[in-house]
Amino acid sequence: MSQPLSILVVEDDLKVRALLRNVLEDDGFDVLEAGDAASTLAFVQNNDLSLVTLDINLGAESGLDLARDIRKISTVPIVMVTGKDDVIDRVVGLEIGADDYIAKPFHVREVIARIRAVLRRHQFATNDAQHAIEPVQDTRDGAKYCFDGMMAVLDRMQVIDRTGKDCALTTGDFNLLKVFLERPKRVLSRDQLMDLTGGISWTPLDRTIDNQVARLRKKIERNPSDPRIIKTVRGVGYTFACDVDCQSEHDTLHKSA
Repeated sequence: MSQPLSILVVEDDLKVRALLRNVLEDDGFDVLEAGDAASTLAFVQNNDLSLVTLDINLGAESGLDLARDIRKISTVPIVMVTGKDDVIDRVVGLEIGADDYIAKPFHVREVIARIRAVLRRHQFATNDAQHAIEPVQDTRDGAKYCFDGMMAVLDRMQVIDRTGKDCALTTGDFNLLKVFLERPKRVLSRDQLMDLTGGISWTPLDRTIDNQVARLRKKIERNPSDPRIIKTVRGVGYTFACDVDCQSEHDTLHKSA
């Protein structure tokens, strides 16, 4: 039997800490508790943690400063616990390395759902880093990824269509294409795609990735209603199904009309 995941709850309010501990233990997690910065950093350094929930307001101490200190020594996922109206604190927390936030007052189901989503994204990102293809060493003009008669030069954010003309893609669409080109013929879940394209969080009802895929298909598929390049893997996500050839600046691309 696998060991339960370990979560550190950082909260100076004993009632809130007890509530989080009970909710997480009921869902099968091992729970450690801390109420200040010193004990938090000691736990992070000395334990194999799966995630930290971190209250922004720790009495006289700043949870944001503590998040920065955690990031200096660990990549453990951090879920910030904030007040309902602390929008600026949420943004700052995400910018300094937090993975998500929970606003007080919270519902126990939301706590579990957000923590599970962060853990899932973190695991996918870890697996992806372990199995990713070797990065291409760009030449002076950048490496060229060729696929289905088209070409993408990643460092220029340029895509050339089958007639030799520039294909206009938004930054979001280009980032999604880049993720696919670097991982051809691999099945990528929506969690992975959201994480790899820089998304912060999503829910199972969020259609952001599906909408981006549909938009990208219109730009690169010969027949978007019958996609052959980006294929849907039902119940999982998507895969870039066509061959991808990485060429240097001296290679040429055969353009088909």
